[in-house]
Amino acid sequence: MPRDGFYKDLSYYIYPHWTVPEYRGGDPTFSHGVIRIHSLHPPRLLRALFLNSPHQNDDSLRRWKESLGIGSGKAIVANPNDPRTAIIDSLALEVEGRADIVVDLRAPGALEQLKSRPFTIREGARFRMKCRFHVQRQLLSGLKYIQVLKRKGIRVAKDEEMLGSYPPNTEDNPSYEKRFAAEEAPSGIMARGHYDAVCKFIDDDLTEHLKFAWSFDIKKDW
Repeated sequence: MPRDGFYKDLSYYIYPHWTVPEYRGGDPTFSHGVIRIHSLHPPRLLRALFLNSPHQNDDSLRRWKESLGIGSGKAIVANPNDPRTAIIDSLALEVEGRADIVVDLRAPGALEQLKSRPFTIREGARFRMKCRFHVQRQLLSGLKYIQVLKRKGIRVAKDEEMLGSYPPNTEDNPSYEKRFAAEEAPSGIMARGHYDAVCKFIDDDLTEHLKFAWSFDIKKDW
């Protein structure tokens, strides 16, 4: 692989500094084909390399960006009034043998409905969460779903699901859909009851794109 142009920037300037712990803000800037790093932070640095590198016409950079979906198709901004990079459009609960329960988060009062109207899940049932979202304006690095689950006010679990990194959506690819890992609801009389969860979507910059509460009841039957 050639080490000139974009790949020289990438290999020399990212990897030796990848674990720099302190970040004080500010984007890297470029001058005469050399990246000047004020304060390193890998996601911010990667976005700068993708979008602002002086080697934008480099064939290697072009092919790499296209392999990631960057630069292929016209980027869209689905909601110009929303400053977020990631906008979660809907959440769904998939349960084997039953129709999906879908909550359109664009609808008025959707987040309040999630909190006040518990889902019912039969003990021992296999289920998974699913979300549909879109990315606008810039590369989204390391989107993650974090959930803290409580029962009767006591925390019983904390789960994390890494959703990945995504370029901005385009006219050809207007949204993304991600299915979470499958889970099995607990069984037995001690497991039945009401559960409350507080969840959020964050990225590698620790930017919070959505935070919400929802609840469900584990029952013997539907």
